[in-house]
Amino acid sequence: MAFTLIIVGGGRMGSALAEGLLKAKWCQASELALIESLPEQRAVLEARLPGVSVMAAIDPQDVDAKTGAVLSVKPDHAENAARAVGASGVTRMLSVVAGMSTARLEAVFPGPAAVIRSMPNTPVLVGKGASAIAGGSNVTSEDLDWAQSILGSVGLVVRVTERHLDVVTGLSGSMPAYLYLVIEALIEAGVHQGLSREVSRQLVVATFEGSAALLSETGESPEELRAQVTSPGGATAAGLRVLENRAVRAAFLDAVASAAERSRQLGR
Repeated sequence: MAFTLIIVGGGRMGSALAEGLLKAKWCQASELALIESLPEQRAVLEARLPGVSVMAAIDPQDVDAKTGAVLSVKPDHAENAARAVGASGVTRMLSVVAGMSTARLEAVFPGPAAVIRSMPNTPVLVGKGASAIAGGSNVTSEDLDWAQSILGSVGLVVRVTERHLDVVTGLSGSMPAYLYLVIEALIEAGVHQGLSREVSRQLVVATFEGSAALLSETGESPEELRAQVTSPGGATAAGLRVLENRAVRAAFLDAVASAAERSRQLGR
């Protein structure tokens, strides 16, 4: 029996997608396959995903006209892995490989293929990801719907043009690291002011979670919510004045621009 979906790459992203799809009942475990080259990782995946076929390579006998693939490997392995996907007979593929254009992946297929490129971020590992998708030259709206249904099992999905995916990389793709750096700094600030590290960590993490939920659930803008916390001449205003004087806002603008440019360079 042919598989509905074959995920090539059994690392953190590929396995998180597999778990999300099964949890969302996108397909049955027997309809899903994971391709993983490392024997020890295959053993881990088999225990973690009962009923899913975990294999070292794609067998063309497991592919029919409805079989799709997800490419979730390191960038330096992407073209060879995509070539193997094409050789197996798959003609629709979603790539979550950073910096790899649809044109480069289409070029290794033996014939026309629908290649959708995506930039998800690491919160997909807990079903709270933010992903953007863009289609290659042969992609239809039906192909985009298919890709969105896959990534929608692990979070939010938006559609952009491919030229904007480098910006997405610099913004939401890299954003978890930016936020973790801010969290580290705030925990350290609490410690410097006399709190224990554990108390400071609990307060900072809970405040980030609550602030994100407030922003999401109320529909109010970040400017409005910030103003609600900032009393004229108060403690928050004093803290914000320091951040503005230190050009924190400008630093984030520069960080996203730099990360987006680096993504463009990697894709060339």
